[in-house]
Amino acid sequence: MRRRTFLGLGALLGIGACTVREAKMGNRYYAGPPSDHFDGTEFFNPGGQPPRGFRDLLRWQIAGDKADWPDRVGITQEKPAERVTDLRVTMVGHATVLIQVAGLNLLTDPVWSRRASPFSFAGPARVTAPGVAFADLPPIDAVLMSHNHYDHMDIATLRRLHERFAMPVLTPLGNDTIMREGVSGLDARAGDWGEVLAVDGARIRLLPCHHWSARGANDRRHALWASFAIETAAGKILHIGDTGFDEGRPYAAAAAHGPFRLAILPIGAYAPRWFMRFQHQNPEEAVAGMEIAGARHVLAHHWGTFQLTDEAREEPPERLRAALDAKGIAAQRFRAIPPGAAWDVPA
Repeated sequence: MRRRTFLGLGALLGIGACTVREAKMGNRYYAGPPSDHFDGTEFFNPGGQPPRGFRDLLRWQIAGDKADWPDRVGITQEKPAERVTDLRVTMVGHATVLIQVAGLNLLTDPVWSRRASPFSFAGPARVTAPGVAFADLPPIDAVLMSHNHYDHMDIATLRRLHERFAMPVLTPLGNDTIMREGVSGLDARAGDWGEVLAVDGARIRLLPCHHWSARGANDRRHALWASFAIETAAGKILHIGDTGFDEGRPYAAAAAHGPFRLAILPIGAYAPRWFMRFQHQNPEEAVAGMEIAGARHVLAHHWGTFQLTDEAREEPPERLRAALDAKGIAAQRFRAIPPGAAWDVPA
């Protein structure tokens, strides 16, 4: 069975390399005026909670309560069509989803690397292959990058995508700096919460979510995190890469830009709750978010590819089914499909 290394997990979370921050350092990625979610140096969740620190990370790891995951889970890879006139989503794995809508091809938080880690030798490793082989990708018109954690921002994959497609990457403030440093010539376009970034055939509005950011020990919250409301000719789509439920506030903010034909929502990496609840919602909260945001259909992601937390691999979709039953919501409206599966979303 796979064992998570402390070194790799600490690097993934951006909190494992130091125990004390002696003083607030200058922002490495972004310079701008203070706002209701930026203090001039660090971004923050208005009225929310900051991420846990090293001492809490150590307490969690010492507890040793993580479930065993399989080393490998077999899948059948999908070869997508070049273009889709209506709306189809294909699960690649974790937070990577191919959205094909009204002739436009979008990728969310693309990771084709073996590990979600800054290291090639340590950190969470995939238990499933990507649901789409990289060579089988259709033309990619834009990438949506929600934030800079290693299970979402993979510079090696971005470099491959840039070399093949030269597509723009749409992202919250500060992340553009990181990506341009890692990928020469990358067209990285950054926006703040509430701003709209356009690509051919779509308008993408950046919205608040309750999360945080880090690539290492000294850049905590130096780049912003966001969700995306995507307006297309075939309907509106809400994509959230990572969020804590935060009393439903991220979904209330999104609801003003709906209703949504489809939402793409995280359901995994939530245990233990005392450590994870402010950064990762659980399946029950995802169902509540679906209702608040006014999403007709939902694709679940952020489960089953990388073991980041304590819950068993199949627990998130099992709890999702129970939560839907408890609310009387048809299971076909909120689907947790495996990597390599595609879904033609009903109109």
